Order: sequence, then structure tokens, then C-alpha cells
Amino acid sequence: MGTLKDRLNEDLHTAMKSRDELTTGTLRMALSAVRNAEVAGSEARALSDDEVLAVLTKEAKKRREAATAFADAGRSEQAAKEQSEGEIIDRYLPKQLTDAEITELVGGALTAGGYTGKAQMGPAMKAAQAAVAGRAEGGRVAAEVRRQLGA
Repeated sequence: MGTLKDRLNEDLHTAMKSRDELTTGTLRMALSAVRNAEVAGSEARALSDDEVLAVLTKEAKKRREAATAFADAGRSEQAAKEQSEGEIIDRYLPKQLTDAEITELVGGALTAGGYTGKAQMGPAMKAAQAAVAGRAEGGRVAAEVRRQLGA
């Protein structure tokens, strides 16, 4: 199979043919975000699969936050739509790590880098994010790094 962007385009065409409005709209939005990222900066360029994954991760996070905001405001229909869009985007993301897996990976990264105190939070986060490699939200990773550093 081709790139992740190609897969998104193919799935968009399939959704359009089957008249699946939710999937069509969601994939159009995701591809639009990818195209915006491609033309951001000084010159246009094609994104790698990892960069496309980063864009999709941000879009999925936006959907989760919007669903929570709508639910808190009592707009359950809109919250359900945002939740459904997030689930469609999640199909293209790697499986998220469990809390136990994050604890293990962060612990290994901190030990390997020799990070022991809260003063080393920045470099420790960089090492932990590299170990997790986009398979968990930054907030969850940061919380675990803080916990293990005693910050």
C-alpha cells in the first residue's frame, strides 16, 4: 500500500461512493489539515507518514476536546458527532499505549538518559517522547515523567 495520505484519499473516495456523509466529511477535514501542513512554512512539501500521523493526532485530540466541551455544555448531539469523527480519525492512528506501558517506557528512557531530578524535566520529556513515539498523548507522558522525577 502507498502512503498514509494515499490511504486517506482512497478511503475518502470509498466513503463518497457509499454516501457515508460522516466519514466523507471527517476525511475531507483530515486531508485539508494535512494539505495545510504541507504548505505551511517557506515552501510547499510532501509530508512523511510520521508527519501525517502527527497532523491526524492533533485532529483527533481536537475532536476529543470538542466532544468534552459540547457534552459539558449540554449539547449531546454535537458531542456525539465530534466523538464519531474522532473515532474515524483513530482508525489511522497507531494503537495507544496503556498507562502501564507508558510507565515502563518512560522509566527506561529516564534511566538510559540518567535523568533524576525535576530540573531535568525538559531533556527528560524529549527522551520520553522519543521512546513513546506518538503512541500516547503528550499530557499523559508529561504526567508520568513528572511523577517519576518527583516533580
